Amino acid sequence: MIATFALLGFVTLERLGELLLARHNTRTLIAKGAYEASPGHYPLIVVVHAVWLAGMWVFAGDRPIAAEWFAVFILLQGMRLWVLATLGERWTTRIIVLPGRPLVRTGPYRIFSHPNYVVVIGEIAILPLCFGLVWYSLVFSLINALVLAVRIRTENSELLELRRDAGA
Repeated sequence: MIATFALLGFVTLERLGELLLARHNTRTLIAKGAYEASPGHYPLIVVVHAVWLAGMWVFAGDRPIAAEWFAVFILLQGMRLWVLATLGERWTTRIIVLPGRPLVRTGPYRIFSHPNYVVVIGEIAILPLCFGLVWYSLVFSLINALVLAVRIRTENSELLELRRDAGA
């Protein structure tokens, strides 16, 4: 159970750290002339992730960690770091648009349109599987898919508009 608490503690601290980093980056980008697109759905994303993580503490606290799923989770953390390093100050948890700047097309963005969402989709599914919580993985994967459908549609619309404005 110590390993379980350590893993859940790591994920909790990671999420809190990301919120602080995202807040800092958002302020920096807005100071450079960026704006937030479609902020209305953001509170829903926060609620889904908070409930998902709180539920993991409730349901996984007395369960051992499955090594094979933990290995997949570790790979996802590597991808998360790759995304963060590639975007640098442009990484946020909101849709922040910085007009006049080209889209990032390096790192994982050469492979995926939305690599951060690949990581999030993976984590929402895989972390519960680390503890044998198949039903939890399925429920939150479905909820996350619904939220991300709205998010990705909105983000793609903003990106298309930026491309039009840039004449691409």
